Amino acid sequence: MSRLIKVVKRRAVSLPPPIILAGLYAVLIALGALALMTPMATTRVISLSDALFTATSAVTVTGLAVLDTGADLTFFGQVVVTVLIQLGGLGLMTFAVLVFAALGLPVGITGHIYLREDLNQSSMHQLMRLVKTIVKVVVVCEGIGALCLTLAFIPHSGFWQGLWESVFHSVSAFNNAGFSTFPGGLVPFAVHPVVNIVIPVLFIVGGIGYVVISDLFLHRPKHGWSLHTKIMLLGTAILIPMSVGLFAVLEWNNPGTLGAYDSVPARLVISWFQGVTTRTAGFNTTDIAALHDSTALMFISLMLIGGGPTSTAGGIKVTTFVIMILATVAFFRRQTQLHAFGRSIGLEQVLKVMALTAISLILVFLGIFVMTASHDGHFLDISFEVASAFGTVGLSRDYTDDLSGFGRAVIIGIMFLGRVGPLTLGFFLATRTTPRVRYPEGQLHLG
Repeated sequence: MSRLIKVVKRRAVSLPPPIILAGLYAVLIALGALALMTPMATTRVISLSDALFTATSAVTVTGLAVLDTGADLTFFGQVVVTVLIQLGGLGLMTFAVLVFAALGLPVGITGHIYLREDLNQSSMHQLMRLVKTIVKVVVVCEGIGALCLTLAFIPHSGFWQGLWESVFHSVSAFNNAGFSTFPGGLVPFAVHPVVNIVIPVLFIVGGIGYVVISDLFLHRPKHGWSLHTKIMLLGTAILIPMSVGLFAVLEWNNPGTLGAYDSVPARLVISWFQGVTTRTAGFNTTDIAALHDSTALMFISLMLIGGGPTSTAGGIKVTTFVIMILATVAFFRRQTQLHAFGRSIGLEQVLKVMALTAISLILVFLGIFVMTASHDGHFLDISFEVASAFGTVGLSRDYTDDLSGFGRAVIIGIMFLGRVGPLTLGFFLATRTTPRVRYPEGQLHLG
Protein backbone atom coordinates (compact mmCIF):
# COMPACT_ATOMS: atom_id res chain seq x y z
CA MET A 1 0.00 0.00 0.00
CA SER A 2 2.82 2.39 0.89
CA ARG A 3 4.51 1.60 -2.43
CA LEU A 4 1.30 2.42 -4.27
CA ILE A 5 1.03 5.76 -2.45
CA LYS A 6 4.63 6.58 -3.36
CA VAL A 7 3.97 5.77 -7.03
CA VAL A 8 0.85 7.94 -7.05
CA LYS A 9 2.76 10.83 -5.43
CA ARG A 10 5.62 10.49 -7.91
CA ARG A 11 3.28 10.54 -10.89
CA ALA A 12 1.26 13.42 -9.44
CA VAL A 13 4.40 15.52 -9.00
CA SER A 14 5.34 14.89 -12.64
CA LEU A 15 2.01 16.27 -13.87
CA PRO A 16 1.80 19.92 -15.01
CA PRO A 17 0.65 22.24 -12.18
CA PRO A 18 -2.58 23.30 -13.96
CA ILE A 19 -3.62 19.65 -14.23
CA ILE A 20 -3.08 19.25 -10.49
CA LEU A 21 -5.12 22.41 -9.84
CA ALA A 22 -7.93 21.20 -12.09
CA GLY A 23 -7.97 17.96 -10.14
CA LEU A 24 -8.16 19.84 -6.85
CA TYR A 25 -11.09 21.89 -8.13
CA ALA A 26 -12.79 18.65 -9.21
CA VAL A 27 -12.24 17.18 -5.74
CA LEU A 28 -13.72 20.31 -4.14
CA ILE A 29 -16.78 20.02 -6.40
CA ALA A 30 -17.21 16.36 -5.45
CA LEU A 31 -16.95 17.14 -1.73
CA GLY A 32 -19.41 20.01 -2.11
CA ALA A 33 -21.89 17.77 -3.93
CA LEU A 34 -21.63 15.15 -1.17
CA ALA A 35 -22.24 17.83 1.47
CA LEU A 36 -25.33 19.04 -0.40
CA MET A 37 -26.64 15.46 -0.61
CA THR A 38 -26.84 15.19 3.19
CA PRO A 39 -30.35 15.51 4.68
CA MET A 40 -29.42 18.55 6.76
CA ALA A 41 -28.45 20.53 3.64
CA THR A 42 -31.80 20.53 1.84
CA THR A 43 -35.47 20.94 2.63
CA ARG A 44 -36.41 18.20 0.13
CA VAL A 45 -34.81 15.20 -1.46
CA ILE A 46 -32.53 16.19 -4.33
CA SER A 47 -30.76 14.09 -6.93
CA LEU A 48 -27.02 13.66 -7.37
CA SER A 49 -27.35 15.65 -10.58
CA ASP A 50 -28.87 18.56 -8.62
CA ALA A 51 -26.08 18.47 -6.04
CA LEU A 52 -23.28 18.13 -8.61
CA PHE A 53 -24.65 20.95 -10.79
CA THR A 54 -25.05 23.26 -7.78
CA ALA A 55 -21.57 22.48 -6.42
CA THR A 56 -19.96 23.03 -9.83
CA SER A 57 -21.82 26.30 -10.30
CA ALA A 58 -20.67 27.46 -6.86
CA VAL A 59 -17.01 26.45 -7.16
CA THR A 60 -16.75 27.95 -10.64
CA VAL A 61 -18.56 31.07 -9.31
CA THR A 62 -21.11 30.85 -12.12
CA GLY A 63 -24.55 31.11 -10.53
CA LEU A 64 -26.62 28.91 -12.84
CA ALA A 65 -29.07 27.12 -10.57
CA VAL A 66 -31.31 24.06 -10.74
CA LEU A 67 -32.31 24.55 -7.11
CA ASP A 68 -33.99 27.44 -5.35
CA THR A 69 -31.16 28.50 -3.05
CA GLY A 70 -33.50 30.13 -0.55
CA ALA A 71 -36.27 27.50 -0.51
CA ASP A 72 -34.57 24.18 -1.34
CA LEU A 73 -31.43 24.66 0.78
CA THR A 74 -31.36 24.88 4.55
CA PHE A 75 -29.09 27.28 6.40
CA PHE A 76 -26.41 24.58 6.41
CA GLY A 77 -26.84 24.05 2.67
CA GLN A 78 -26.53 27.78 2.03
CA VAL A 79 -23.36 27.86 4.16
CA VAL A 80 -21.94 25.03 2.04
CA VAL A 81 -22.67 27.01 -1.13
CA THR A 82 -21.10 30.12 0.43
CA VAL A 83 -17.92 28.23 1.33
CA LEU A 84 -17.70 26.74 -2.16
CA ILE A 85 -18.14 30.20 -3.70
CA GLN A 86 -15.46 31.67 -1.45
CA LEU A 87 -12.96 28.90 -2.15
CA GLY A 88 -13.68 28.95 -5.85
CA GLY A 89 -13.39 32.72 -6.11
CA LEU A 90 -10.43 33.10 -3.78
CA GLY A 91 -8.53 30.25 -5.42
CA LEU A 92 -7.64 26.94 -3.82
CA MET A 93 -3.91 27.58 -3.68
CA THR A 94 -4.40 31.02 -2.15
CA PHE A 95 -6.52 29.41 0.56
CA ALA A 96 -3.94 26.64 1.05
CA VAL A 97 -1.15 29.21 1.44
CA LEU A 98 -3.21 31.01 4.09
CA VAL A 99 -3.69 27.74 6.01
CA PHE A 100 0.04 26.93 5.78
CA ALA A 101 0.91 30.42 6.97
CA ALA A 102 -1.50 30.14 9.92
CA LEU A 103 0.08 26.80 10.92
CA GLY A 104 3.62 28.12 10.42
CA LEU A 105 4.36 25.60 7.66
CA PRO A 106 6.58 26.40 4.67
CA VAL A 107 4.90 26.58 1.26
CA GLY A 108 7.91 25.27 -0.69
CA ILE A 109 8.87 25.69 -4.31
CA THR A 110 6.16 23.28 -5.53
CA GLY A 111 3.51 25.21 -3.65
CA HIS A 112 4.77 28.46 -5.15
CA ILE A 113 4.55 26.95 -8.65
CA TYR A 114 0.95 25.86 -8.09
CA LEU A 115 0.14 29.25 -6.55
CA ARG A 116 1.62 31.00 -9.59
CA GLU A 117 -0.62 29.00 -11.92
CA ASP A 118 -3.71 29.51 -9.73
CA LEU A 119 -3.15 33.27 -9.72
CA ASN A 120 -2.36 33.34 -13.45
CA GLN A 121 1.05 34.89 -12.93
CA SER A 122 4.03 34.59 -15.28
CA SER A 123 6.63 34.46 -12.49
CA MET A 124 6.91 33.68 -8.78
CA HIS A 125 8.18 37.17 -7.97
CA GLN A 126 6.23 38.76 -5.09
CA LEU A 127 3.59 36.01 -5.03
CA MET A 128 3.25 36.14 -1.26
CA ARG A 129 2.68 39.89 -1.37
CA LEU A 130 -0.09 39.34 -3.90
CA VAL A 131 -1.67 36.74 -1.60
CA LYS A 132 -1.62 39.25 1.26
CA THR A 133 -3.21 41.82 -1.03
CA ILE A 134 -5.94 39.37 -1.99
CA VAL A 135 -6.73 38.61 1.66
CA LYS A 136 -6.92 42.29 2.54
CA VAL A 137 -9.21 43.08 -0.38
CA VAL A 138 -11.50 40.10 0.28
CA VAL A 139 -11.90 40.75 4.01
CA VAL A 140 -12.43 44.50 3.67
CA CYS A 141 -14.75 44.41 0.67
CA GLU A 142 -16.94 41.52 1.81
CA GLY A 143 -17.13 42.87 5.36
CA ILE A 144 -18.09 46.40 4.35
CA GLY A 145 -20.44 45.02 1.67
CA ALA A 146 -22.29 42.84 4.17
CA LEU A 147 -22.68 45.71 6.63
CA CYS A 148 -24.08 48.01 3.93
CA LEU A 149 -26.49 45.39 2.60
CA THR A 150 -28.08 45.01 6.04
CA LEU A 151 -29.72 48.37 5.37
CA ALA A 152 -31.71 46.71 2.58
CA PHE A 153 -32.16 43.11 3.72
CA ILE A 154 -32.85 43.42 7.46
CA PRO A 155 -35.97 45.61 6.94
CA HIS A 156 -37.08 43.13 4.27
CA SER A 157 -36.46 39.81 6.06
CA GLY A 158 -35.94 40.52 9.75
CA PHE A 159 -32.72 40.85 11.72
CA TRP A 160 -31.13 37.39 11.72
CA GLN A 161 -32.38 36.31 8.30
CA GLY A 162 -31.53 39.71 6.85
CA LEU A 163 -28.07 39.58 8.40
CA TRP A 164 -27.37 36.19 6.81
CA GLU A 165 -28.73 37.32 3.45
CA SER A 166 -26.40 40.31 3.61
CA VAL A 167 -23.37 38.08 4.24
CA PHE A 168 -24.44 35.59 1.55
CA HIS A 169 -25.01 38.24 -1.12
CA SER A 170 -21.80 40.08 -0.22
CA VAL A 171 -19.73 36.91 -0.72
CA SER A 172 -21.68 36.01 -3.85
CA ALA A 173 -21.31 39.50 -5.33
CA PHE A 174 -17.62 39.99 -4.61
CA ASN A 175 -16.81 36.58 -6.07
CA ASN A 176 -18.98 37.30 -9.12
CA ALA A 177 -21.08 34.20 -8.39
CA GLY A 178 -24.59 35.54 -8.95
CA PHE A 179 -26.25 33.21 -6.40
CA SER A 180 -29.18 34.73 -4.54
CA THR A 181 -31.43 33.48 -1.76
CA PHE A 182 -34.42 35.26 -3.31
CA PRO A 183 -36.53 33.23 -5.80
CA GLY A 184 -36.53 35.87 -8.53
CA GLY A 185 -33.03 37.14 -7.87
CA LEU A 186 -32.77 40.79 -6.87
CA VAL A 187 -35.92 41.85 -8.75
CA PRO A 188 -37.65 42.92 -5.47
CA PHE A 189 -34.77 45.38 -4.97
CA ALA A 190 -34.69 46.64 -8.56
CA VAL A 191 -34.73 50.31 -7.55
CA HIS A 192 -33.32 50.04 -4.02
CA PRO A 193 -30.42 52.54 -3.78
CA VAL A 194 -28.26 50.45 -1.43
CA VAL A 195 -28.51 47.28 -3.53
CA ASN A 196 -27.86 49.18 -6.76
CA ILE A 197 -24.69 50.72 -5.34
CA VAL A 198 -23.20 48.02 -3.07
CA ILE A 199 -23.72 44.94 -5.24
CA PRO A 200 -22.25 46.50 -8.43
CA VAL A 201 -19.28 47.94 -6.51
CA LEU A 202 -18.55 44.50 -5.05
CA PHE A 203 -18.58 42.60 -8.32
CA ILE A 204 -16.75 45.36 -10.22
CA VAL A 205 -13.95 45.33 -7.64
CA GLY A 206 -13.93 41.53 -7.57
CA GLY A 207 -13.95 41.32 -11.35
CA ILE A 208 -11.29 43.92 -12.10
CA GLY A 209 -8.50 41.72 -10.75
CA TYR A 210 -6.29 41.68 -7.67
CA VAL A 211 -3.23 42.82 -9.62
CA VAL A 212 -5.03 45.99 -10.68
CA ILE A 213 -6.31 46.64 -7.15
CA SER A 214 -2.81 46.17 -5.77
CA ASP A 215 -1.42 48.54 -8.40
CA LEU A 216 -4.07 51.19 -7.79
CA PHE A 217 -4.39 51.31 -4.02
CA LEU A 218 -2.04 49.10 -2.03
CA HIS A 219 1.35 49.00 -3.74
CA ARG A 220 1.49 51.84 -6.21
CA PRO A 221 4.75 51.69 -8.18
CA LYS A 222 7.09 54.68 -8.35
CA HIS A 223 6.91 54.93 -12.12
CA GLY A 224 3.13 54.84 -12.53
CA TRP A 225 0.64 52.08 -13.20
CA SER A 226 1.62 48.99 -15.12
CA LEU A 227 0.59 48.39 -18.73
CA HIS A 228 -1.77 45.64 -17.55
CA THR A 229 -3.56 48.04 -15.19
CA LYS A 230 -3.89 50.72 -17.85
CA ILE A 231 -5.31 48.32 -20.44
CA MET A 232 -7.68 46.82 -17.89
CA LEU A 233 -8.96 50.23 -16.81
CA LEU A 234 -9.31 51.36 -20.41
CA GLY A 235 -11.32 48.30 -21.36
CA THR A 236 -13.53 48.59 -18.28
CA ALA A 237 -14.09 52.31 -18.87
CA ILE A 238 -15.29 51.56 -22.39
CA LEU A 239 -17.34 48.41 -21.73
CA ILE A 240 -19.36 49.64 -18.73
CA PRO A 241 -20.85 52.80 -20.32
CA MET A 242 -21.38 50.93 -23.60
CA SER A 243 -23.25 48.04 -21.98
CA VAL A 244 -25.37 50.31 -19.75
CA GLY A 245 -26.24 52.64 -22.63
CA LEU A 246 -27.07 49.87 -25.09
CA PHE A 247 -29.26 48.10 -22.54
CA ALA A 248 -31.21 51.29 -21.91
CA VAL A 249 -31.66 51.99 -25.62
CA LEU A 250 -32.66 48.44 -26.57
CA GLU A 251 -34.98 47.75 -23.62
CA TRP A 252 -36.45 51.20 -22.92
CA ASN A 253 -39.93 50.38 -24.24
CA ASN A 254 -39.92 46.62 -23.59
CA PRO A 255 -42.94 45.96 -21.34
CA GLY A 256 -41.25 42.86 -19.92
CA THR A 257 -38.22 44.79 -18.64
CA LEU A 258 -37.73 48.57 -18.50
CA GLY A 259 -41.12 49.34 -20.01
CA ALA A 260 -42.78 48.00 -16.87
CA TYR A 261 -41.57 51.10 -14.99
CA ASP A 262 -43.10 54.52 -15.64
CA SER A 263 -40.32 56.42 -13.91
CA VAL A 264 -37.31 57.44 -16.01
CA PRO A 265 -34.93 57.28 -13.00
CA ALA A 266 -36.10 53.72 -12.27
CA ARG A 267 -35.35 52.66 -15.84
CA LEU A 268 -31.92 54.23 -15.66
CA VAL A 269 -31.14 52.54 -12.34
CA ILE A 270 -32.10 49.12 -13.73
CA SER A 271 -30.10 49.79 -16.87
CA TRP A 272 -27.07 50.61 -14.72
CA PHE A 273 -27.33 47.44 -12.67
CA GLN A 274 -28.09 45.06 -15.52
CA GLY A 275 -25.53 46.65 -17.80
CA VAL A 276 -22.60 46.25 -15.40
CA THR A 277 -23.53 42.79 -14.09
CA THR A 278 -23.64 41.08 -17.46
CA ARG A 279 -19.93 40.49 -18.04
CA THR A 280 -19.22 38.86 -14.70
CA ALA A 281 -21.69 38.57 -11.85
CA GLY A 282 -24.99 37.22 -13.16
CA PHE A 283 -27.35 39.02 -10.77
CA ASN A 284 -30.59 40.29 -12.24
CA THR A 285 -33.05 43.00 -11.27
CA THR A 286 -35.27 42.36 -14.29
CA ASP A 287 -36.63 39.36 -16.19
CA ILE A 288 -33.79 38.06 -18.38
CA ALA A 289 -36.15 35.80 -20.31
CA ALA A 290 -38.12 38.87 -21.45
CA LEU A 291 -35.13 40.57 -23.10
CA HIS A 292 -35.29 41.42 -26.79
CA ASP A 293 -33.24 39.12 -29.00
CA SER A 294 -30.89 41.98 -29.81
CA THR A 295 -30.21 42.57 -26.10
CA ALA A 296 -29.69 38.86 -25.50
CA LEU A 297 -27.11 38.79 -28.31
CA MET A 298 -25.33 41.77 -26.76
CA PHE A 299 -25.33 39.97 -23.40
CA ILE A 300 -23.75 36.89 -25.01
CA SER A 301 -20.88 38.97 -26.38
CA LEU A 302 -20.33 40.67 -23.01
CA MET A 303 -20.39 37.36 -21.13
CA LEU A 304 -17.76 35.94 -23.45
CA ILE A 305 -15.50 38.96 -22.80
CA GLY A 306 -15.78 38.60 -19.02
CA GLY A 307 -13.70 40.45 -16.43
CA GLY A 308 -10.03 40.79 -15.60
CA PRO A 309 -7.20 38.28 -15.11
CA THR A 310 -6.42 37.21 -11.51
CA SER A 311 -10.02 38.05 -10.62
CA THR A 312 -13.17 36.15 -9.73
CA ALA A 313 -14.62 36.67 -13.21
CA GLY A 314 -14.59 34.38 -16.24
CA GLY A 315 -14.59 34.87 -20.01
CA ILE A 316 -11.63 35.49 -22.29
CA LYS A 317 -10.82 38.53 -20.12
CA VAL A 318 -10.91 42.25 -20.88
CA THR A 319 -7.17 42.51 -21.53
CA THR A 320 -7.39 39.76 -24.15
CA PHE A 321 -10.26 41.56 -25.86
CA VAL A 322 -8.46 44.92 -25.86
CA ILE A 323 -5.24 43.47 -27.27
CA MET A 324 -7.24 41.69 -29.97
CA ILE A 325 -8.80 45.04 -30.98
CA LEU A 326 -5.41 46.77 -30.91
CA ALA A 327 -3.92 44.03 -33.08
CA THR A 328 -6.75 44.40 -35.58
CA VAL A 329 -6.28 48.17 -35.73
CA ALA A 330 -2.51 47.71 -36.15
CA PHE A 331 -3.11 45.34 -39.07
CA PHE A 332 -5.25 47.86 -40.94
CA ARG A 333 -2.69 50.58 -40.25
CA ARG A 334 0.06 48.36 -41.70
CA GLN A 335 1.94 48.47 -38.41
CA THR A 336 4.44 45.70 -37.75
CA GLN A 337 4.66 46.35 -34.00
CA LEU A 338 1.84 46.57 -31.49
CA HIS A 339 2.10 49.18 -28.75
CA ALA A 340 -0.06 50.89 -26.12
CA PHE A 341 0.59 53.61 -23.52
CA GLY A 342 4.21 53.95 -24.61
CA ARG A 343 4.93 50.23 -24.22
CA SER A 344 5.31 47.60 -26.92
CA ILE A 345 3.34 44.35 -26.88
CA GLY A 346 5.34 41.40 -28.16
CA LEU A 347 4.28 39.00 -30.89
CA GLU A 348 4.18 36.20 -28.33
CA GLN A 349 1.46 38.02 -26.37
CA VAL A 350 -0.57 38.59 -29.53
CA LEU A 351 -0.30 34.90 -30.43
CA LYS A 352 -1.52 33.98 -26.94
CA VAL A 353 -4.49 36.28 -27.41
CA MET A 354 -5.31 34.66 -30.73
CA ALA A 355 -5.02 31.18 -29.23
CA LEU A 356 -7.15 32.01 -26.19
CA THR A 357 -9.85 33.62 -28.31
CA ALA A 358 -9.89 30.86 -30.92
CA ILE A 359 -10.06 28.01 -28.40
CA SER A 360 -12.73 29.80 -26.36
CA LEU A 361 -14.92 30.38 -29.42
CA ILE A 362 -14.44 26.77 -30.56
CA LEU A 363 -15.44 25.51 -27.12
CA VAL A 364 -18.55 27.72 -27.04
CA PHE A 365 -19.48 26.72 -30.59
CA LEU A 366 -19.11 23.00 -29.78
CA GLY A 367 -21.19 23.47 -26.64
CA ILE A 368 -23.97 25.18 -28.58
CA PHE A 369 -23.83 22.49 -31.28
CA VAL A 370 -24.08 19.62 -28.77
CA MET A 371 -26.88 21.33 -26.84
CA THR A 372 -28.95 22.12 -29.94
CA ALA A 373 -28.46 18.57 -31.23
CA SER A 374 -29.67 17.06 -27.96
CA HIS A 375 -32.30 19.57 -26.82
CA ASP A 376 -35.40 21.21 -28.17
CA GLY A 377 -35.70 24.91 -27.56
CA HIS A 378 -35.01 28.32 -28.95
CA PHE A 379 -31.52 28.58 -30.42
CA LEU A 380 -30.91 31.91 -28.68
CA ASP A 381 -31.86 30.49 -25.27
CA ILE A 382 -29.40 27.63 -25.70
CA SER A 383 -26.63 29.91 -26.94
CA PHE A 384 -27.26 32.25 -24.00
CA GLU A 385 -27.02 29.34 -21.54
CA VAL A 386 -23.74 28.06 -23.00
CA ALA A 387 -22.16 31.52 -23.11
CA SER A 388 -23.24 32.15 -19.52
CA ALA A 389 -21.70 28.84 -18.42
CA PHE A 390 -18.40 29.45 -20.21
CA GLY A 391 -18.15 33.03 -18.95
CA THR A 392 -19.10 31.79 -15.43
CA VAL A 393 -21.75 34.52 -15.35
CA GLY A 394 -24.94 32.74 -14.31
CA LEU A 395 -27.61 34.65 -16.22
CA SER A 396 -30.24 32.48 -17.88
CA ARG A 397 -33.29 32.90 -20.05
CA ASP A 398 -35.14 30.41 -17.81
CA TYR A 399 -33.61 27.50 -19.72
CA THR A 400 -31.61 25.83 -16.92
CA ASP A 401 -34.67 23.95 -15.64
CA ASP A 402 -35.25 22.50 -19.13
CA LEU A 403 -31.86 20.78 -19.26
CA SER A 404 -31.85 17.01 -19.49
CA GLY A 405 -29.34 14.88 -17.59
CA PHE A 406 -27.03 14.99 -20.58
CA GLY A 407 -27.54 18.75 -20.95
CA ARG A 408 -26.63 19.28 -17.31
CA ALA A 409 -23.44 17.27 -17.83
CA VAL A 410 -22.53 19.44 -20.82
CA ILE A 411 -23.13 22.67 -18.92
CA ILE A 412 -21.18 21.32 -15.93
CA GLY A 413 -18.26 20.59 -18.24
CA ILE A 414 -18.43 24.04 -19.82
CA MET A 415 -18.59 25.76 -16.42
CA PHE A 416 -15.58 23.75 -15.24
CA LEU A 417 -13.57 24.51 -18.39
CA GLY A 418 -14.59 28.16 -18.22
CA ARG A 419 -13.07 28.37 -14.73
CA VAL A 420 -9.96 26.15 -14.90
CA GLY A 421 -9.47 25.99 -18.67
CA PRO A 422 -7.52 29.27 -18.93
CA LEU A 423 -5.10 27.98 -16.26
CA THR A 424 -4.30 24.87 -18.27
CA LEU A 425 -4.19 26.69 -21.59
CA GLY A 426 -2.00 29.45 -20.20
CA PHE A 427 0.48 26.90 -18.93
CA PHE A 428 0.91 25.25 -22.30
CA LEU A 429 1.05 28.61 -24.09
CA ALA A 430 3.82 29.69 -21.73
CA THR A 431 5.83 26.52 -22.40
CA ARG A 432 8.47 27.32 -24.96
CA THR A 433 9.97 24.82 -27.37
CA THR A 434 13.03 25.62 -29.42
CA PRO A 435 12.50 24.72 -33.10
CA ARG A 436 15.07 22.25 -34.40
CA VAL A 437 14.51 23.06 -38.05
CA ARG A 438 13.65 26.39 -39.67
CA TYR A 439 11.59 26.07 -42.83
CA PRO A 440 11.52 28.58 -45.68
CA GLU A 441 8.66 31.06 -45.48
CA GLY A 442 5.65 30.29 -47.66
CA GLN A 443 2.88 32.53 -48.99
CA LEU A 444 -0.80 32.18 -48.22
CA HIS A 445 -3.75 33.96 -49.78
CA LEU A 446 -6.01 35.08 -46.93
CA GLY A 447 -9.37 36.82 -46.96
